[in-house]
Amino acid sequence: MARIIGGIACSHTPTIGFAVDTDKQNDPSWAPIFEGFEPARAWLKEKKPDALVMIFNDHVTSFFFDHYSAFALGIDNQYKVADEGGGERNLPPVNGHGPLSRHIGAGLVADEFDMSFFQGKALDHGLFSPLSILCDHDTSWPIPIIPLTVGVLQFPIPSAARCYKLGKALRKAIESFPEDINVAIVATGGLSHQVSGARAGFNNTEWDHQFLTLFEKDPEALTRLTIAELAELGGTEGAEIIMWMIMRGALSANVKKLHQSYYLPSMTGIATVLYENEAIDLPFDKGEQIRAEINHQLAGIENIKGVHPFTLDASVASFRINQFLHKLVEPTHRQKFLSDPETCFTEAELTDEEKDLIRRRDWDGLIRYGVIFFMLEKLGAVVGVSNLHIYAAMRGQTLEEFQKTRNAPNALYSVAGKQGLDALKWGEKK
Repeated sequence: MARIIGGIACSHTPTIGFAVDTDKQNDPSWAPIFEGFEPARAWLKEKKPDALVMIFNDHVTSFFFDHYSAFALGIDNQYKVADEGGGERNLPPVNGHGPLSRHIGAGLVADEFDMSFFQGKALDHGLFSPLSILCDHDTSWPIPIIPLTVGVLQFPIPSAARCYKLGKALRKAIESFPEDINVAIVATGGLSHQVSGARAGFNNTEWDHQFLTLFEKDPEALTRLTIAELAELGGTEGAEIIMWMIMRGALSANVKKLHQSYYLPSMTGIATVLYENEAIDLPFDKGEQIRAEINHQLAGIENIKGVHPFTLDASVASFRINQFLHKLVEPTHRQKFLSDPETCFTEAELTDEEKDLIRRRDWDGLIRYGVIFFMLEKLGAVVGVSNLHIYAAMRGQTLEEFQKTRNAPNALYSVAGKQGLDALKWGEKK
Protein backbone atom coordinates (compact mmCIF):
# COMPACT_ATOMS: atom_id res chain seq x y z
CA MET A 1 0.00 0.00 0.00
CA ALA A 2 0.93 3.65 -0.27
CA ARG A 3 2.16 5.36 2.88
CA ILE A 4 2.22 8.95 4.08
CA ILE A 5 5.75 9.74 5.17
CA GLY A 6 5.20 13.27 6.41
CA GLY A 7 3.76 16.70 5.92
CA ILE A 8 4.91 20.23 5.18
CA ALA A 9 2.89 23.31 6.06
CA CYS A 10 3.83 26.69 4.68
CA SER A 11 2.61 30.00 3.36
CA HIS A 12 1.79 30.45 -0.30
CA THR A 13 2.16 34.23 -0.46
CA PRO A 14 3.32 35.51 -3.88
CA THR A 15 6.21 37.08 -1.96
CA ILE A 16 7.86 33.65 -2.08
CA GLY A 17 7.55 33.28 -5.83
CA PHE A 18 8.85 36.82 -6.35
CA ALA A 19 11.89 36.09 -4.18
CA VAL A 20 12.62 32.91 -6.16
CA ASP A 21 12.21 34.55 -9.56
CA THR A 22 14.41 37.52 -8.68
CA ASP A 23 17.17 35.54 -6.93
CA LYS A 24 16.79 37.20 -3.54
CA GLN A 25 18.52 34.40 -1.61
CA ASN A 26 21.26 36.71 -0.33
CA ASP A 27 19.17 39.82 0.22
CA PRO A 28 18.81 40.46 4.00
CA SER A 29 15.07 41.15 3.66
CA TRP A 30 14.39 37.97 1.74
CA ALA A 31 17.02 35.50 2.92
CA PRO A 32 14.99 34.33 5.96
CA ILE A 33 12.31 33.02 3.60
CA PHE A 34 14.81 30.74 1.86
CA GLU A 35 16.35 29.71 5.18
CA GLY A 36 12.94 28.77 6.53
CA PHE A 37 12.16 26.55 3.55
CA GLU A 38 15.59 24.94 3.24
CA PRO A 39 15.04 22.04 5.72
CA ALA A 40 11.79 21.06 3.99
CA ARG A 41 13.47 21.35 0.60
CA ALA A 42 16.37 19.13 1.80
CA TRP A 43 13.92 16.62 3.29
CA LEU A 44 12.10 16.27 -0.04
CA LYS A 45 15.42 15.73 -1.82
CA GLU A 46 16.41 13.07 0.68
CA LYS A 47 13.09 11.22 0.92
CA LYS A 48 12.18 11.49 -2.77
CA PRO A 49 8.42 10.94 -2.32
CA ASP A 50 6.58 9.52 -5.29
CA ALA A 51 3.82 12.13 -5.06
CA LEU A 52 2.93 15.37 -3.30
CA VAL A 53 -0.63 16.17 -2.30
CA MET A 54 -0.71 19.97 -2.57
CA ILE A 55 -3.50 21.70 -0.61
CA PHE A 56 -4.10 25.35 -1.52
CA ASN A 57 -6.70 27.83 -2.67
CA ASP A 58 -7.04 29.44 -6.06
CA HIS A 59 -7.09 33.25 -5.96
CA VAL A 60 -9.94 33.73 -8.47
CA THR A 61 -7.56 32.88 -11.29
CA SER A 62 -8.68 29.57 -12.78
CA PHE A 63 -11.86 29.33 -10.71
CA PHE A 64 -14.53 32.03 -10.59
CA PHE A 65 -17.78 32.60 -8.75
CA ASP A 66 -19.95 31.33 -11.58
CA HIS A 67 -19.10 27.90 -10.12
CA TYR A 68 -17.22 27.89 -6.85
CA SER A 69 -16.56 24.66 -5.00
CA ALA A 70 -15.72 23.93 -1.38
CA PHE A 71 -13.32 21.11 -2.31
CA ALA A 72 -12.02 20.51 -5.84
CA LEU A 73 -9.50 17.80 -6.69
CA GLY A 74 -7.30 17.84 -9.76
CA ILE A 75 -7.34 14.53 -11.64
CA ASP A 76 -5.27 15.58 -14.64
CA ASN A 77 -1.89 14.28 -15.75
CA GLN A 78 -0.28 17.72 -16.07
CA TYR A 79 -0.84 21.29 -14.82
CA LYS A 80 0.41 24.51 -16.37
CA VAL A 81 1.25 27.79 -14.66
CA ALA A 82 -1.61 30.30 -14.64
CA ASP A 83 -1.37 33.88 -15.85
CA GLU A 84 -2.56 36.00 -12.91
CA GLY A 85 -2.56 39.28 -14.80
CA GLY A 86 1.12 39.98 -15.42
CA GLY A 87 2.02 36.97 -17.55
CA GLU A 88 2.97 33.44 -16.58
CA ARG A 89 5.94 32.80 -14.32
CA ASN A 90 8.84 31.16 -16.12
CA LEU A 91 8.12 27.71 -14.74
CA PRO A 92 7.57 24.40 -16.51
CA PRO A 93 4.25 22.57 -16.18
CA VAL A 94 4.16 20.03 -13.37
CA ASN A 95 3.06 16.44 -13.86
CA GLY A 96 0.10 15.10 -11.95
CA HIS A 97 -0.08 11.64 -10.42
CA GLY A 98 -3.24 10.70 -12.28
CA PRO A 99 -3.89 7.19 -10.91
CA LEU A 100 -3.44 8.25 -7.28
CA SER A 101 -5.50 11.42 -7.68
CA ARG A 102 -8.42 9.53 -9.18
CA HIS A 103 -8.21 6.87 -6.48
CA ILE A 104 -8.24 9.61 -3.84
CA GLY A 105 -11.23 11.20 -5.54
CA ALA A 106 -13.21 7.98 -5.44
CA GLY A 107 -12.19 7.43 -1.83
CA LEU A 108 -13.29 10.87 -0.67
CA VAL A 109 -16.67 10.52 -2.37
CA ALA A 110 -17.08 7.08 -0.78
CA ASP A 111 -16.48 8.79 2.57
CA GLU A 112 -19.32 11.20 1.73
CA PHE A 113 -17.33 14.26 0.73
CA ASP A 114 -19.10 15.85 -2.24
CA MET A 115 -16.02 16.61 -4.32
CA SER A 116 -15.63 18.61 -7.48
CA PHE A 117 -13.03 17.41 -9.98
CA PHE A 118 -11.07 19.47 -12.47
CA GLN A 119 -8.70 19.05 -15.38
CA GLY A 120 -7.41 21.30 -18.13
CA LYS A 121 -6.86 24.19 -15.68
CA ALA A 122 -3.69 26.15 -14.99
CA LEU A 123 -2.77 26.69 -11.33
CA ASP A 124 -1.84 29.95 -9.64
CA HIS A 125 0.55 31.06 -6.91
CA GLY A 126 -1.39 29.16 -4.26
CA LEU A 127 0.43 26.08 -5.52
CA PHE A 128 3.39 27.27 -7.56
CA SER A 129 4.71 29.84 -5.07
CA PRO A 130 5.62 27.27 -2.40
CA LEU A 131 6.40 24.51 -4.91
CA SER A 132 8.97 26.71 -6.65
CA ILE A 133 10.99 27.11 -3.45
CA LEU A 134 10.55 23.52 -2.30
CA CYS A 135 11.76 21.83 -5.52
CA ASP A 136 14.28 22.36 -8.31
CA HIS A 137 12.51 23.22 -11.54
CA ASP A 138 14.91 24.28 -14.28
CA THR A 139 13.28 22.19 -17.00
CA SER A 140 10.92 19.90 -15.06
CA TRP A 141 9.72 19.08 -11.56
CA PRO A 142 11.06 16.08 -9.61
CA ILE A 143 7.76 15.00 -8.01
CA PRO A 144 4.26 14.65 -9.50
CA ILE A 145 1.45 16.35 -7.62
CA ILE A 146 -2.19 15.88 -6.64
CA PRO A 147 -3.73 19.37 -6.31
CA LEU A 148 -6.57 19.84 -3.83
CA THR A 149 -8.14 23.30 -3.82
CA VAL A 150 -10.30 24.62 -1.00
CA GLY A 151 -12.81 27.42 -1.55
CA VAL A 152 -11.89 29.86 1.21
CA LEU A 153 -12.81 33.16 -0.48
CA GLN A 154 -16.60 33.13 -0.65
CA PHE A 155 -18.45 32.55 2.59
CA PRO A 156 -19.67 30.18 3.86
CA ILE A 157 -16.45 28.18 3.69
CA PRO A 158 -15.68 24.75 5.16
CA SER A 159 -15.07 24.71 8.91
CA ALA A 160 -11.80 23.73 10.51
CA ALA A 161 -13.56 20.61 11.79
CA ARG A 162 -14.73 19.66 8.30
CA CYS A 163 -11.23 20.10 6.90
CA TYR A 164 -9.77 17.96 9.68
CA LYS A 165 -12.27 15.20 8.84
CA LEU A 166 -11.35 15.50 5.17
CA GLY A 167 -7.73 14.91 6.15
CA LYS A 168 -8.68 11.68 7.89
CA ALA A 169 -10.55 10.54 4.77
CA LEU A 170 -7.54 11.56 2.66
CA ARG A 171 -5.27 9.35 4.75
CA LYS A 172 -7.65 6.42 4.37
CA ALA A 173 -7.76 6.86 0.60
CA ILE A 174 -3.98 7.23 0.19
CA GLU A 175 -3.16 4.24 2.38
CA SER A 176 -5.54 2.04 0.38
CA PHE A 177 -3.86 2.86 -2.95
CA PRO A 178 -2.56 -0.53 -4.13
CA GLU A 179 0.94 0.59 -5.14
CA ASP A 180 4.02 0.65 -2.92
CA ILE A 181 4.72 4.39 -3.00
CA ASN A 182 5.56 7.17 -0.55
CA VAL A 183 3.40 10.28 -0.37
CA ALA A 184 4.03 13.63 1.31
CA ILE A 185 1.35 16.23 1.98
CA VAL A 186 1.94 19.96 1.58
CA ALA A 187 -0.61 22.32 3.13
CA THR A 188 -0.37 25.98 2.18
CA GLY A 189 -1.80 29.31 3.33
CA GLY A 190 -1.46 31.66 6.28
CA LEU A 191 -0.38 32.50 8.75
CA SER A 192 -1.97 35.72 10.06
CA HIS A 193 -2.72 38.32 7.41
CA GLN A 194 -5.49 40.44 5.99
CA VAL A 195 -5.40 42.08 2.58
CA SER A 196 -8.85 43.66 2.44
CA GLY A 197 -10.56 46.59 4.09
CA ALA A 198 -9.39 49.04 6.72
CA ARG A 199 -7.84 46.15 8.64
CA ALA A 200 -5.44 45.39 5.77
CA GLY A 201 -1.97 44.69 7.09
CA PHE A 202 -3.24 43.06 10.29
CA ASN A 203 -0.95 40.46 11.86
CA ASN A 204 -0.97 38.58 15.16
CA THR A 205 2.40 37.00 15.84
CA GLU A 206 1.35 35.78 19.28
CA TRP A 207 -1.57 33.87 17.77
CA ASP A 208 0.62 32.51 14.97
CA HIS A 209 2.93 30.85 17.50
CA GLN A 210 0.03 29.60 19.60
CA PHE A 211 -1.55 28.11 16.50
CA LEU A 212 1.67 26.32 15.59
CA THR A 213 1.82 24.73 19.04
CA LEU A 214 -1.81 23.61 18.95
CA PHE A 215 -1.44 22.40 15.38
CA GLU A 216 1.34 20.07 16.38
CA LYS A 217 0.20 18.91 19.80
CA ASP A 218 -3.59 19.31 19.97
CA PRO A 219 -5.06 19.82 16.49
CA GLU A 220 -8.55 18.78 17.56
CA ALA A 221 -8.71 21.83 19.84
CA LEU A 222 -8.44 24.00 16.72
CA THR A 223 -11.53 22.36 15.23
CA ARG A 224 -13.63 24.07 17.93
CA LEU A 225 -12.83 27.53 16.60
CA THR A 226 -15.28 29.14 14.21
CA ILE A 227 -14.29 30.90 11.00
CA ALA A 228 -15.17 34.24 12.61
CA GLU A 229 -12.90 33.46 15.57
CA LEU A 230 -10.07 32.45 13.24
CA ALA A 231 -10.56 35.70 11.31
CA GLU A 232 -10.50 37.73 14.52
CA LEU A 233 -7.30 36.05 15.65
CA GLY A 234 -5.46 35.89 12.34
CA GLY A 235 -7.19 38.17 9.87
CA THR A 236 -9.84 37.39 7.26
CA GLU A 237 -7.36 35.77 4.89
CA GLY A 238 -5.52 34.23 7.83
CA ALA A 239 -8.55 32.00 8.30
CA GLU A 240 -7.24 30.00 5.34
CA ILE A 241 -5.20 28.01 7.87
CA ILE A 242 -8.16 25.62 7.77
CA MET A 243 -6.30 24.12 4.80
CA TRP A 244 -3.50 23.12 7.17
CA MET A 245 -6.08 21.09 9.10
CA ILE A 246 -6.49 18.78 6.12
CA MET A 247 -2.80 17.91 6.22
CA ARG A 248 -2.81 17.45 9.99
CA GLY A 249 -5.85 15.19 9.80
CA ALA A 250 -4.05 13.04 7.26
CA LEU A 251 -1.04 12.52 9.53
CA SER A 252 -0.89 10.20 12.51
CA ALA A 253 -1.84 11.53 15.94
CA ASN A 254 1.82 11.49 16.91
CA VAL A 255 4.21 13.33 14.63
CA LYS A 256 7.88 14.17 14.87
CA LYS A 257 8.59 17.84 14.26
CA LEU A 258 11.81 18.15 12.26
CA HIS A 259 11.68 21.88 11.59
CA GLN A 260 9.71 25.02 12.36
CA SER A 261 10.44 28.59 11.30
CA TYR A 262 8.56 31.90 11.35
CA TYR A 263 9.21 35.19 9.57
CA LEU A 264 7.03 38.28 9.18
CA PRO A 265 8.60 40.47 6.48
CA SER A 266 5.56 42.52 5.49
CA MET A 267 1.97 41.38 5.07
CA THR A 268 1.93 37.67 5.90
CA GLY A 269 3.31 35.62 8.74
CA ILE A 270 5.41 33.08 6.82
CA ALA A 271 5.79 29.84 8.71
CA THR A 272 7.34 26.61 7.46
CA VAL A 273 6.94 23.43 9.46
CA LEU A 274 7.98 19.87 8.67
CA TYR A 275 6.63 16.76 10.34
CA GLU A 276 7.41 13.10 9.84
CA ASN A 277 4.62 10.64 10.38
CA GLU A 278 4.89 8.32 13.37
CA ALA A 279 2.09 5.99 12.35
CA ILE A 280 2.09 2.46 13.73
CA ASP A 281 1.06 -0.19 11.24
CA LEU A 282 -1.94 -2.35 12.05
CA PRO A 283 -1.36 -6.12 12.27
CA PHE A 284 -3.75 -6.62 9.32
CA ASP A 285 -3.67 -5.10 5.84
CA LYS A 286 -6.93 -3.18 5.45
CA GLY A 287 -6.24 -1.95 1.93
CA GLU A 288 -8.37 -4.51 0.12
CA GLN A 289 -11.28 -3.90 2.46
CA ILE A 290 -11.09 -0.13 1.99
CA ARG A 291 -10.85 -0.46 -1.80
CA ALA A 292 -13.96 -2.63 -1.72
CA GLU A 293 -15.74 0.11 0.24
CA ILE A 294 -14.58 2.73 -2.25
CA ASN A 295 -15.80 0.68 -5.21
CA HIS A 296 -18.97 -0.59 -3.52
CA GLN A 297 -21.41 1.69 -5.34
CA LEU A 298 -20.18 0.64 -8.80
CA ALA A 299 -19.45 -3.01 -8.00
CA GLY A 300 -20.83 -5.25 -10.74
CA ILE A 301 -21.77 -2.44 -13.12
CA GLU A 302 -19.29 -3.79 -15.67
CA ASN A 303 -21.51 -6.86 -16.01
CA ILE A 304 -24.55 -4.87 -17.15
CA LYS A 305 -24.72 -5.14 -20.92
CA GLY A 306 -24.75 -1.81 -22.73
CA VAL A 307 -23.70 0.27 -19.70
CA HIS A 308 -20.56 2.42 -19.93
CA PRO A 309 -20.08 4.44 -16.69
CA PHE A 310 -18.38 7.80 -17.12
CA THR A 311 -15.74 7.38 -14.42
CA LEU A 312 -12.89 9.72 -13.49
CA ASP A 313 -10.53 7.53 -15.53
CA ALA A 314 -12.84 7.73 -18.54
CA SER A 315 -13.18 11.49 -18.11
CA VAL A 316 -9.41 12.02 -18.19
CA ALA A 317 -8.83 9.60 -21.07
CA SER A 318 -11.48 11.27 -23.25
CA PHE A 319 -11.09 14.87 -22.05
CA ARG A 320 -9.81 16.22 -25.36
CA ILE A 321 -12.69 14.95 -27.52
CA ASN A 322 -15.31 15.80 -24.91
CA GLN A 323 -13.90 19.32 -24.71
CA PHE A 324 -14.00 19.62 -28.51
CA LEU A 325 -17.66 18.59 -28.61
CA HIS A 326 -18.54 20.77 -25.63
CA LYS A 327 -17.28 23.82 -27.53
CA LEU A 328 -20.16 23.32 -29.94
CA VAL A 329 -22.18 25.43 -27.50
CA GLU A 330 -20.14 28.39 -28.84
CA PRO A 331 -21.65 29.81 -32.06
CA THR A 332 -18.29 30.60 -33.71
CA HIS A 333 -16.91 27.11 -33.06
CA ARG A 334 -20.18 25.60 -34.23
CA GLN A 335 -20.11 27.46 -37.55
CA LYS A 336 -16.44 26.68 -38.14
CA PHE A 337 -17.07 23.00 -37.45
CA LEU A 338 -19.91 22.89 -39.96
CA SER A 339 -17.90 24.69 -42.66
CA ASP A 340 -14.42 23.26 -42.06
CA PRO A 341 -14.42 20.29 -39.69
CA GLU A 342 -10.96 19.06 -40.65
CA THR A 343 -9.29 22.31 -39.62
CA CYS A 344 -11.19 22.16 -36.33
CA PHE A 345 -9.98 18.60 -35.76
CA THR A 346 -6.38 19.61 -36.38
CA GLU A 347 -6.53 22.68 -34.15
CA ALA A 348 -7.99 20.59 -31.32
CA GLU A 349 -5.22 17.98 -31.79
CA LEU A 350 -7.70 15.14 -32.03
CA THR A 351 -6.30 11.70 -32.76
CA ASP A 352 -7.07 9.91 -36.01
CA GLU A 353 -9.45 7.62 -34.12
CA GLU A 354 -11.28 10.57 -32.57
CA LYS A 355 -11.60 12.33 -35.94
CA ASP A 356 -12.96 9.16 -37.53
CA LEU A 357 -15.55 8.62 -34.81
CA ILE A 358 -16.91 12.14 -35.30
CA ARG A 359 -16.78 12.02 -39.10
CA ARG A 360 -18.76 8.78 -39.24
CA ARG A 361 -21.17 9.90 -36.49
CA ASP A 362 -20.38 6.60 -34.81
CA TRP A 363 -22.61 7.26 -31.83
CA ASP A 364 -22.05 3.93 -30.09
CA GLY A 365 -18.33 4.04 -30.85
CA LEU A 366 -18.13 7.50 -29.29
CA ILE A 367 -19.82 6.25 -26.13
CA ARG A 368 -17.48 3.26 -25.92
CA TYR A 369 -14.51 5.58 -26.46
CA GLY A 370 -15.49 7.61 -23.41
CA VAL A 371 -17.57 10.47 -24.79
CA ILE A 372 -20.40 11.28 -22.42
CA PHE A 373 -23.86 11.15 -24.01
CA PHE A 374 -24.56 14.85 -23.50
CA MET A 375 -21.75 15.70 -25.91
CA LEU A 376 -23.39 13.41 -28.48
CA GLU A 377 -26.60 15.31 -27.88
CA LYS A 378 -24.84 18.59 -28.68
CA LEU A 379 -23.22 17.17 -31.80
CA GLY A 380 -26.59 15.85 -32.93
CA ALA A 381 -28.23 19.24 -32.45
CA VAL A 382 -25.52 20.88 -34.58
CA VAL A 383 -25.61 18.39 -37.47
CA GLY A 384 -29.40 17.95 -37.46
CA VAL A 385 -29.76 14.52 -35.88
CA SER A 386 -32.43 13.98 -33.24
CA ASN A 387 -31.82 12.31 -29.91
CA LEU A 388 -33.98 9.42 -31.04
CA HIS A 389 -31.78 8.74 -34.04
CA ILE A 390 -28.79 8.60 -31.69
CA TYR A 391 -30.55 6.24 -29.27
CA ALA A 392 -31.46 3.91 -32.12
CA ALA A 393 -27.92 3.90 -33.52
CA MET A 394 -26.42 3.05 -30.13
CA ARG A 395 -28.79 0.07 -29.93
CA GLY A 396 -27.87 -1.07 -33.44
CA GLN A 397 -31.40 -0.37 -34.73
CA THR A 398 -33.02 1.79 -37.35
CA LEU A 399 -35.12 4.69 -36.14
CA GLU A 400 -38.27 2.80 -37.13
CA GLU A 401 -37.21 -0.29 -35.15
CA PHE A 402 -36.42 1.81 -32.11
CA GLN A 403 -39.63 3.80 -32.29
CA LYS A 404 -41.65 0.59 -32.13
CA THR A 405 -40.31 0.15 -28.58
CA ARG A 406 -41.63 3.60 -27.52
CA ASN A 407 -45.09 4.52 -26.22
CA ALA A 408 -45.18 7.58 -28.47
CA PRO A 409 -43.49 6.37 -31.67
CA ASN A 410 -43.84 9.70 -33.49
CA ALA A 411 -42.07 11.80 -30.84
CA LEU A 412 -38.74 13.19 -32.03
CA TYR A 413 -36.74 15.80 -30.15
CA SER A 414 -33.36 17.42 -29.69
CA VAL A 415 -31.63 20.09 -27.59
CA ALA A 416 -31.38 22.27 -30.71
CA GLY A 417 -32.30 25.93 -30.22
CA LYS A 418 -34.05 28.12 -32.77
CA GLN A 419 -31.21 27.94 -35.30
CA GLY A 420 -30.91 24.20 -34.96
CA LEU A 421 -34.65 23.60 -35.20
CA ASP A 422 -34.74 25.42 -38.52
CA ALA A 423 -32.12 23.00 -39.84
CA LEU A 424 -33.69 19.79 -38.56
CA LYS A 425 -35.76 17.67 -40.92
CA TRP A 426 -37.36 15.17 -38.62
CA GLY A 427 -37.59 11.65 -39.97
CA GLU A 428 -35.28 12.35 -42.90
CA LYS A 429 -31.99 11.95 -41.01
CA LYS A 430 -30.63 8.39 -41.02
